[in-house]
Amino acid sequence: MKYLWFILMAFSILGCGGPEPRRPVQAKTGSFFKESIERSKELLAAEEKLIADIIAKDSFHDYNQSASGSWYFYEALNENTPYKPQPDDLVTITYNVLSLTNDTIYSAEEIGVVEYKVDKQELFPGLRNSVKLLKEKETATFLFPSSLAYGYHGDNNKIGVNVPLKSTLSILKIERQKDSLE
Repeated sequence: MKYLWFILMAFSILGCGGPEPRRPVQAKTGSFFKESIERSKELLAAEEKLIADIIAKDSFHDYNQSASGSWYFYEALNENTPYKPQPDDLVTITYNVLSLTNDTIYSAEEIGVVEYKVDKQELFPGLRNSVKLLKEKETATFLFPSSLAYGYHGDNNKIGVNVPLKSTLSILKIERQKDSLE
């Protein structure tokens, strides 16, 4: 009986090894992010090919590529001023939003005249960069891949997921930002 009691006590003491940490059923390898990056690269390549096809078919306009990845051509140039909007300038603009097949999503009348503080207010990324490419009284049409438009989220209204866009932007007026030291 003493041996039985001794064995039970030994098992109870040795059996209390502490809590066992929980382990995930399946280890994450980061493959979701790798697949997402790969999908994004494929989508961008397909959209760039679509835009390149549009540019190749349009022999009437001379397209430029911006450093941010959009393509554009001028509809109205202003050779009288070298000044382009800088951060904190207040710019008065009009723009429209179209699909690459020229279906109107938002007309310039629907959007109206917009006063935009450069780099301080929200516009979609492509338009935010495009404002800094034009001078006062210039108009240009831009082609944006979806990554520079509304991206994978859309605008929760008329623009869907991963939709490349076309936009005609006009800068009506630029009010230069005044330094507080002047």
